[in-house]
Amino acid sequence: MAYVIGLDYGTNSVRTLIVDVTNGNELGTAVYEYETGEAGIILDSADHNLARQNPADYLKGIEVTIKAAIAEAKKADKDFNTDQVIGIGIDTTGSTPIPVDKNGTPLSMSDEFKGNPNACAWLWKDHTGHAEAAEITQLAEKEHPEYLAKCGGTYSSEWFFSKVLHCLRTDPDVFNAAYSWVECCDYVPAVLTNTTKPDMVKRSRCAAGHKAMFNDQWGGLPAKDLLARLDPKLGELRDRLYEKTYTIQTPAGKLAEQWAHKLGLPAGIPVAVGAFDAHLGAVGSGIAPGKVVKIIGTSTCDMLVAKSDRELADIPGICGIVDGSILPGFFGLEAGQSAVGDIFNWFVNYVQPGGESAGSHEALTEKAAKLKPGQSGLLALDWNNGNRTILVDQRLTGLLIGQTLHTKPEEIYRALIEATAFGALTIINRFEEYGVKVTEVINCGGIAEKNPLLMQIYADVTAKEMKISRSAQSCALGACIAGAVVAGRESGGYDNFADAQAAMCGIKDVTYKPIPENHTAYQQIYALYKQLHDAFGLRDWSGKLANVMKDLLNIKDSVKP
Repeated sequence: MAYVIGLDYGTNSVRTLIVDVTNGNELGTAVYEYETGEAGIILDSADHNLARQNPADYLKGIEVTIKAAIAEAKKADKDFNTDQVIGIGIDTTGSTPIPVDKNGTPLSMSDEFKGNPNACAWLWKDHTGHAEAAEITQLAEKEHPEYLAKCGGTYSSEWFFSKVLHCLRTDPDVFNAAYSWVECCDYVPAVLTNTTKPDMVKRSRCAAGHKAMFNDQWGGLPAKDLLARLDPKLGELRDRLYEKTYTIQTPAGKLAEQWAHKLGLPAGIPVAVGAFDAHLGAVGSGIAPGKVVKIIGTSTCDMLVAKSDRELADIPGICGIVDGSILPGFFGLEAGQSAVGDIFNWFVNYVQPGGESAGSHEALTEKAAKLKPGQSGLLALDWNNGNRTILVDQRLTGLLIGQTLHTKPEEIYRALIEATAFGALTIINRFEEYGVKVTEVINCGGIAEKNPLLMQIYADVTAKEMKISRSAQSCALGACIAGAVVAGRESGGYDNFADAQAAMCGIKDVTYKPIPENHTAYQQIYALYKQLHDAFGLRDWSGKLANVMKDLLNIKDSVKP
């Protein structure tokens, strides 16, 4: 028997999963909720764009969750032994860069910067660098448009250089003290393998390619002179970053003695190069050409792959096309929505319609399920945390129209779900407009698992069957698969990802098929959504919106409850 461990670093917690390499059977799992901040996030009431995390929570999470998962695995199978663990894989949020010193220690762990959020990890959802993102986009458009072509045409405030440049501008003490910056998905494997010095860290292809404009076509990272045009110190930093990147089939190193002793695992087992949670979630859901994997959580990521031995058109508005970023031998294509679950949580936890019981997710979902498409007369835009794809504009905000003095909380709740479904359809349409066909949709994440109403609405809006990954922890399972591949067949693992996925992945029996009459109704509403989408999202839009409210009323009047 052989087992692998996957560490999944999410927005609010880290999860460890232990699985059987032969069939993906899950023996043990454990979760550690980050202790610092609000639900693990350091916030600033004076700046809603700020979102940071404490790297010390990442380290504590390793020990707490792996030990607990091992204990659970031993209960589940009396024959389980940690000597049978052959590899470890890791996924994290991103872009979540960390300023580090020459030894690779996060600055937040030093006495000098203790309590300074700028010395912490800059979480993916931190948008404080929105002005810097616009500046990077503007300069790249003039000097190196090829950089932008591979990341959707616009550089985002969620990405690496926007955050680093914003730190330089707003807290030069932290920037000057940082020898380098390391993505969270590179930091955790480096810690476990005792390779934290920045020049020793094996940098993730997916992080570098999708968030830092890295591409071998132009020699790696953006040109030093372009970065120096933004600020001379940013140009100097390039020399202290990296020249090479690695895919998840590469070991970041071997589990160091001190960590092996601390965790009760064999020293020297391989630890895979890290990747973003969405990318390994796609791997754990069985991604292959034609299959979109939707990782649905606080936000969503939509992942596709296409064989890299053929030319692929640049696709405006997506989060990048990177060779080897999801699976070796394939272009990885990433898109997504900046908020999905976060929108529902905002309505339930901040607006609190009807109080704690009447306004819970469960109560609102039950009532919303009784409504028909168009019955509420409401239409929303899903931009409460900006738009990641296809507009790439974090300065956009949410919108709800059609409310009257009779509008009920469950009607708003359903309209918010529908808005995220319309956003999902917009992404699928963009892929297909540029020749990347979507033949299958596989969903994973807690919302896909727990909310049949949302899955049915997504099926009805997109006219595509919604399937669900067999594992409730697809991201962690993807990390396990990476661990199995770096271990190799000789150790009981696999030589390639196709074989590992065939053995370890699966789809649930329950699927959600489109209801034709619902799809017909949503086609009308989606046309109105696109009007709002283009009117508020495109700078060069010209048109009229006077029809939208009245058309919504006409649709509402046509629905028989």
